[in-house]
Amino acid sequence: MEGVKHIVAVASGKGGVGKSTVTVNLALAMAAEGYRVGILDADIYGPSQAQMLGVGEGVRPQSAGENRFKPLEAHGIQAMSMAFLVDIREPMVWRGPMVAGAFQQMLTQTVWDDLDYLFIDMPPGTGDIQLTLAQKVPVDGAVIVTTPQDIALLDARKGIEMFRKVNVPVLGVVENMSLHICSNCGHSEPIFGEGGGERIAQEYETQVLGRLPLTLSIREQVDGGRPTVVAEPEGEVATNFRNMARQVADQISGQGAEGPEISFSE
Repeated sequence: MEGVKHIVAVASGKGGVGKSTVTVNLALAMAAEGYRVGILDADIYGPSQAQMLGVGEGVRPQSAGENRFKPLEAHGIQAMSMAFLVDIREPMVWRGPMVAGAFQQMLTQTVWDDLDYLFIDMPPGTGDIQLTLAQKVPVDGAVIVTTPQDIALLDARKGIEMFRKVNVPVLGVVENMSLHICSNCGHSEPIFGEGGGERIAQEYETQVLGRLPLTLSIREQVDGGRPTVVAEPEGEVATNFRNMARQVADQISGQGAEGPEISFSE
């Protein structure tokens, strides 16, 4: 893609596991590491990145020539979402081909400005958007978001299998809501179970990039348009996201790091 060096898909296979929250914080963490970063919100039916990034209602992208537009900027990263193009109250009552077409337009007609990493916030499932992405652009890797519970792991497995079928490497698993931390006493409890991320990582020979707690502050911060990495940059959760970002960057930079081929001839 023009103006983009690396593409990372963030997927879950299932809704409600905090995938968009992970995407925006992971992108901001990568930017905090010194990279130029963008987010493409691929969830056409339910885009949420506009609110998470604090982009005001009615703010629209600028035109960059015929049928092309510039991404918006928020917290130092570039972003494009269907929420920037339509009224946020308007439901997208579209069939699959129309959704895939809209995603393809955002994918190919956004003029990204010299990005090191473009994070794509994938919708739930394994349908038209996922296939369009795999067919149209070279994706460097995928990050799978899950909670520890068995029901979430069922769909996470489908997400991993889907990326394997289209030859996209899975960079790792993020286990979200791994512990509930009481805001009053600080007691922690694994209300969704334990070890789910580790089990699925071992099953598919990948790694757990990080584990995130279920806390009130993370939810309040993304709802308010200031995700945790921006709101509490020195906090434990932000540090966790920056560690994840480093692991993603290390894996992608190492994908083509093969040694030289040496041959001898007379």
